[in-house]
Amino acid sequence: MKIVDLKLHVLKSPLAEPFAFSQGWVHQRSATLVEIITDEGISGWGEAFAQGLEPPEIGAAVIQHALKPLLLGADPLDIEVLWHTCYHRTRDYGRKGSVVAGISAVDMALWDIAGQARGVPVWKLLGGRFRDKVQPYATGFYRIQGQGEAQRLAEEALRHHDAGFSLMKVKLGFGVDDDIACMHAIGKAIQGKPIRLMIDTNHAYGRAEALRLGRALAEFDLLWYEEPVVPEDIAGYVEMRQHLTMPIAGGENEHTLFGYQQLLAAGGVDIAQPDIGSCGGITAARHIMALAQSMGVRVNPHVWGSAIAQAASLHVIAAVPVAHHSLFASQPVLEYDRSSHPFRQALVQHPLTLRDGWVDIPDRPGLGIEVNRDVIQQYDTLA
Repeated sequence: MKIVDLKLHVLKSPLAEPFAFSQGWVHQRSATLVEIITDEGISGWGEAFAQGLEPPEIGAAVIQHALKPLLLGADPLDIEVLWHTCYHRTRDYGRKGSVVAGISAVDMALWDIAGQARGVPVWKLLGGRFRDKVQPYATGFYRIQGQGEAQRLAEEALRHHDAGFSLMKVKLGFGVDDDIACMHAIGKAIQGKPIRLMIDTNHAYGRAEALRLGRALAEFDLLWYEEPVVPEDIAGYVEMRQHLTMPIAGGENEHTLFGYQQLLAAGGVDIAQPDIGSCGGITAARHIMALAQSMGVRVNPHVWGSAIAQAASLHVIAAVPVAHHSLFASQPVLEYDRSSHPFRQALVQHPLTLRDGWVDIPDRPGLGIEVNRDVIQQYDTLA
């Protein structure tokens, strides 16, 4: 089998109502998709995570100009070889950010091809699944004004609960006092309900403010505190772990085994969160999982992409071993973005669905997705 073409699709759709996280306002939803085509009629799909407010065209340019020439004519089943080829040939100007996100998309598509070629789901290629279903958590609580939205966010928590979610991640980072007010309003609204919360400030604060927020929210028994400080401040992560009681999570802005080696060796996180569309793909996730396992660090992938990135994350989560084995060990959970996204669910024929509060691990070959080409055509700015 040989790779004969790579097609890029940059999907974009403006939002009728923009929303904010701590780093800025989101005015559109976008996706950088790659379709790898082989001479045997098998095509694989991958996605480069457009991190934060990143224009999706950046990842597309990386794939088109830097990676495509390395892949044409290659055997798509040589996944590990191709990963290292792409990484080493871009190392002098890559290593992190959009270049590694481009590698992630390509790698994801190669695993999709491999699964289809062998007639098995990707999780089977990863060594099997430790679980056949995963509990999702609702990511939401974005702002539509900025501050002073505590009551609206409390009502949102009840909507997530009514939709079947018992785990919820609250987006904070809008000022420590406002964050605390929002959390108290949410806590009051869900009192008595079997709901666990986690928080994510998207590295809005320095160490002093991050510690103040963590101490103020200790009473909530948080599942985790995500990205308390900027990703470069590994010592700050260590300080959070030393002085706060809740688990510290991070890593969506870290890349490859090399970046994670520094973060984990320093003892920066209790929970590592590689994004499969950004960390280097499924291959890099395997590297990171093995390293984290050796250090007793839990792995829980981050995902904020389209249905393609969701599918890849679901396969990786299926294959993540627990960090600390016991009869009732903590299991990874699936990030389920509940914010406005015009094409996420419509992009594939079998989108993720909740069944009794859980998401089933798919059994279909490859990533188990069938892309709706009408949706691609509708939103593709490169078409």
